[in-house]
Amino acid sequence: MDLDAAQRAELEELTRAYGAPRRVDAPITPFFDPVQRPDRFGEVCMVIRRRNGKIPLSIKTFYPRGAYRLPTGGIHHGERILDALRRETDEETALEVEVRRFLAWIIYRDVSIPEGPPLFHTLAFLLDEVGGTFKTRDEEEQIEDWIEVAPSALADVADRLDHIASAPSKNIGGDWADWGHFRAVVHRAVAEELSL
Repeated sequence: MDLDAAQRAELEELTRAYGAPRRVDAPITPFFDPVQRPDRFGEVCMVIRRRNGKIPLSIKTFYPRGAYRLPTGGIHHGERILDALRRETDEETALEVEVRRFLAWIIYRDVSIPEGPPLFHTLAFLLDEVGGTFKTRDEEEQIEDWIEVAPSALADVADRLDHIASAPSKNIGGDWADWGHFRAVVHRAVAEELSL
């Protein structure tokens, strides 16, 4: 889905405020959730640096075992990106945070139409914990567990996601291997940005 003028203008504002993100064009095999959901054009990815320097990763109840990942949340049509980032951070972690860097902008395209229009966008931000008590507020998220990893471990997380076995899933409306490849992209981009 191409971005509209307001979304592009906000991305320019965010770039001026938080730095130019790493841009990645990623060919993927489309699946339904979240890539083809009609209620969103993209998602924010929350790279939360806790006071101990580690980054929290979550796993949902229906994920393949071991498929921990950075938390993400949908940006709804008409919603400002920064508003979605704050709302989703609060819903998933209840932490008070400060935005530090705009890390990555991933543009996903259908692998069978590499020059076609974008299917979906992931916008990743580095956030510093400044207060609050870590807990998941939104039970509908189905988050089963959290772990914390060093930023240097995110490349390994990407590799694990990239190697999820193929299996159909009604929960995502597609194949887990395709989902794993999709999820690996932002972890790799964030790992590269944080290593600079």
